[in-house]
Parts: sequence; C-alpha cells; structure tokens
Amino acid sequence: MTPVPPSSRRGALSLRARLRSFFFGSDGGPLDLQLLGRVLLHAALVGLAAGGLGTLFVFGCEAVSSLVLGHIAGYYPLHAAGEQDLFPGEAPKFRPWFLFVLPGIGALVSGILCYRFAPEASGGGTDTVIDAFHNKRGMLRKRVPIVKLIASVFTLGMGGSGGREGPTMLMGGAVGAMVGRALRVSERERRILLVAGTAAGMAAVFRTPLGAALLAVEVLHRDDFESDALVPSVLASVVGYSVSIAFFGESALFAHAAGYPFVPVHLPLYALLAVVVCVGAVAFVAILDAVKKATQKSKVPVWARPAVGGLLLGMLAVPIIIFLEPYVGRPGQGVGVLSGGYGAIQMSISGTPWLPGGWRAVELLALLAVLKMLSTSLTVGTGGSAGDFGPSLVIGGLLGGSFGRAAQLLFDDPRIDPGAFAIVGMATFYGGIAHVPLAALVIACELAGSYDLLVPLMLAEGIAFVLLRNRALYKKQVPTKRDSPAHRQDLLFDVLKDVRVKDVVPPRATFVTFRRNTPARDVVRAVASSDWQDTFPVLDARDALVGIISGEVLRVATTHPEFVDVSVADDLMTNPVSVSENDDLHKALSLLLAGELRELPVVAEDGHIIGFLDEAEITKAYHMVTS
Repeated sequence: MTPVPPSSRRGALSLRARLRSFFFGSDGGPLDLQLLGRVLLHAALVGLAAGGLGTLFVFGCEAVSSLVLGHIAGYYPLHAAGEQDLFPGEAPKFRPWFLFVLPGIGALVSGILCYRFAPEASGGGTDTVIDAFHNKRGMLRKRVPIVKLIASVFTLGMGGSGGREGPTMLMGGAVGAMVGRALRVSERERRILLVAGTAAGMAAVFRTPLGAALLAVEVLHRDDFESDALVPSVLASVVGYSVSIAFFGESALFAHAAGYPFVPVHLPLYALLAVVVCVGAVAFVAILDAVKKATQKSKVPVWARPAVGGLLLGMLAVPIIIFLEPYVGRPGQGVGVLSGGYGAIQMSISGTPWLPGGWRAVELLALLAVLKMLSTSLTVGTGGSAGDFGPSLVIGGLLGGSFGRAAQLLFDDPRIDPGAFAIVGMATFYGGIAHVPLAALVIACELAGSYDLLVPLMLAEGIAFVLLRNRALYKKQVPTKRDSPAHRQDLLFDVLKDVRVKDVVPPRATFVTFRRNTPARDVVRAVASSDWQDTFPVLDARDALVGIISGEVLRVATTHPEFVDVSVADDLMTNPVSVSENDDLHKALSLLLAGELRELPVVAEDGHIIGFLDEAEITKAYHMVTS
C-alpha cells in the first residue's frame, strides 16, 4: 500500500474539520446540528414527561369530580363549550348536605399530604416555581410532582375553587428540574429546563401551546422576560400539547360569535373596560391577601387550614346554588363558584337559556364575579392546592361580560357584542395582576380560537399593565433580570460594559509572535520558554493577525498521535480572536469564555498588536468598579 503523504493527510483532516465546523458550529459555522440536537432532545424529554403528567392530572380531576360531585352530591358543573365530560351519565338527585362538606374533605386530604410529604406543594404553585428559578438554582424535590398531583386532584375534583394552572406549572417545572438533574446539565440549563417544563405542563392542560410558552418565560419577572428559555419552552410546549391532544383531541375551549369586526369607535369602551377590570383585580388581590394573613395568624394547625377554607366554601356556594335553582331550572346546577368555573366565562361570552336579559344579567354576572373572588380566596388563601390563573380568567370574563351588556343597554349599538368584552376582560384581568400582558393576550386568543380581538386586547392589556404595576398576584416575581440571583453573571457583564480595554491593558515591551510558516518545533520551544504569555499570535507578511495558538491547546496537542503530521504554525493555529483598545471589558470577557482562553491580543486601529489583556486585569477592573 502506498503511504499517504503527510500533506494529504493534513488536507483530509482539514476538510473533515471544515465540514464539522459547517454542520456542528464548532468554528461559528452557519449550521449547528449538535446544539439543535441537544436542545431538541432536552425539550422532547421534558415535554413528554410534563405533558404526560399534565394529561394524567386532567383525567384525575375529571374522574374525581364526576364520581364525587356528580354521582354522590348530584352537582352539575357549568361547562365551557370545549370542555369534555369524560364520564357522562345522569347524576342522582341533588344532595346539598354532601356538597356542604365535600370541598372541606378534599382540602383536608390535600393539607395532610402536603404537610406530611412536601410543604412546598401547598397553595397555588406558581410562586414556588418562580422562587425555585431565582433563588434555588432551579431545584425542586423529586416528590413534589406526585404530591402536587394527588393534592390538587382532591382539592379541585371535590369542588375547591381554583385553577389547574398553578399545580400544572409546579408539576411541569419539577419535572423539568428532574430531567436536568438526570442529564447532569449546568445550573443555568437546569433553570431553563424548569421553565420549559412549566410551559409543557401548561400547554398540555390548557391546550394553548404558544401562550403557555410565553407565560412560562414572562411570569418570572414583573418588567422582563426570560429570553434564553423561550425557544426550549416553545419546543417543550409543542411536545406537551401534542401529548394532550393525542388523548383529548384538538378544540378551542370557548365557543363564540362567528367573528368580531374591528370597530374603532369602540376602543374607548375597551379602555374603560380595562379600568373597571383593574378595580376588580385590586379587590381580588386585597381579598386574597387578607385571607392569607388571617390564615397565617389563626391557631388552626397548618394541615387543617385548607379544610377550614373548604368548609367555608361549601357554606358560601350551596346557598347560592339553592337560591338560583328556580331561575336555572335544574337542582344542583353550578354557576362557576366551585372548581375552575370556565362555564361561567362561556355564559358571559355566548349566554345561556336561563341567563336573564337586560340589567338583571349585568347584575348577576357582576355578583358572580364577586362570589368567585371570595370562593377562590377561601381555597387558595388557606393553602388549598389550586391555582389562581383559571379563577382570574373567570372573574375577568364575568366582569367583561357584565360591562359589555351594560354598554349594549346604554348605547343601543347593535355592533356591541358582550362576548367580545368578556374575552378581553378575562385576558386583561390576569395579564394585569400577573404582569404577563403578552402571554395573557395570546392565551385568550388561543382559548377562544380567534385573533379578531387582537387590537382591543393590546389596548386593554397596555392600560392594565400600567395601572396595576403596584399590585402583584405572585409575590416571588422580581422586577428584571438584574434583580435575580439567577443572573449574577449578567450583572457582572453589565458592570464591565462601562470599562474600556485601553484603560486596563498593561504595557508589554516584548511578546512572542509566529509566522504561518514558522516550524512547529520552534513554536513548541517558544511556548515552553515563555514565562507569562499563553496566547500566541500568528501574523502574515504585513504583520496582520491571521490566527492564534493557545498554549493550553498546544500542550494537549503534543501528546496526540497526529501531532507528528504538524510541521508549521499554520497547522496549529485557530481563527484569530482579539479585541481593540476601544472595546469594553464585557466583550473581552465574553471572548475569553467562548474561546476558553486566558488572554487576548489587543489590536490598534491599523490591526497591529499593541498588547495583551488577560483575565487577571478583568478581575481587577471588576473589583475596582464595584468596591
């Protein structure tokens, strides 16, 4: 066999390196298949696990609700058009005494479970996820998803007034954290997987893939969003959503009019609606906080507090159901006070045969909004395992439906559709108090299956975002990334942006450089004899920088069998990395970290090297600026 000349072997190696650079991005190539595969794999694992758990959660809630509320208490929940009855069948005669105690029993089981096995699983769950991201390195205990699943199924399935979003976010986030630990990713990646799991769980339960991804990255901050987690959240959300519709099918949650034409003269009405909804949001947060404070001050054991809230909820809801029986025409007919209550939003959007007309409808919907505030506070405020996303949508939808019907009566304009105001109201309410205007806007459109109301939603969300800046549903939110412990490294970079390279680079009288044709043995000898230099520039005939040789890389390369094929500096160098004297230290540190270098050449405007900047100078500059 004829031996292959060393130059040919080097050419083949060079070709393979260039192809690898193109497809895997090792040298900044246009395609990075390795990174794509890593992101897709992580997102798929998180999406499958969180989506499957979310699907199981929905099934469990429906099963317990059908068995306990339906077949024992004879209660008929008010459903939205897109909600499915997984266990159809005629319920027995309404038994109000059972309904009095069932929410308390479910909450008691939930309270004991959380108190005994995972106290962090009590309450809504969203604040726990936010806190884990910012302050606990993206870590949640492995037992949290199972405890939260069982506790929430008992709470919601037995009538607790709350949503599935908080439990879903906590379960999905915990699954993302577990996947991160199993894959042994970095702390930053684990935080991102926690956010992606949150999105996947939300997408599975609410079937709003884009809105869920946006909510997961937006809810962490009051005035910011977690941009690095957006793409993984979108991918995980797609997978979680796909798992859900494989079991339940694809459909929008709410039925609505065939279309909502844009009427510019109605925009002032939507602006006024935003103000009314904000007043309602302030009232809801105040009631919820008051119940939480009263619960914390009470002498009732922690594990029994949700049960007290459940009993009070039964005492509130049952008389209302009995009182409305002559109007609705069926004993045990729910009106949205218990459980999630999405049927109440549907009633606000499209009405129902028993809903009265005129001002009676305005009064009834407004009253139900107030009752939903009270019932949700009794469940969530006492530590019940239920979320506040669903109830917030219900309250906003009821207020919007009431406002739309009032506007219709006052202005006698046939173009005013109360359903449009209900949809805008539900998004504005939650978007304002949760500080997630973009996510709430998209979720409302996905839940309704229509983007006709995009402009009114934008207007109302903007007003609510400004008016409710001093009110927060989630206390663990931080204003911006700069305020989060998860972004201390970013804060370091921001500080270094104010310092120029020329202000800290030390003078160097002499330093070692090579030409492209410098023999490899001379390169090795020079690197070994240098007492400070670790990055060695390679220059062309005009003394312009064309590459660099890292001392660390060279030391590793000399032990590799293929080093025998290396003859000149051109075979050892990598792409040139340098900073100019007018660059800031943020850029310099980014290049050092990306290239895994200890120092960088500093070049003048004419391209000639004037010195070297190493990590020690950057560290000194940081201490000088921050001290």
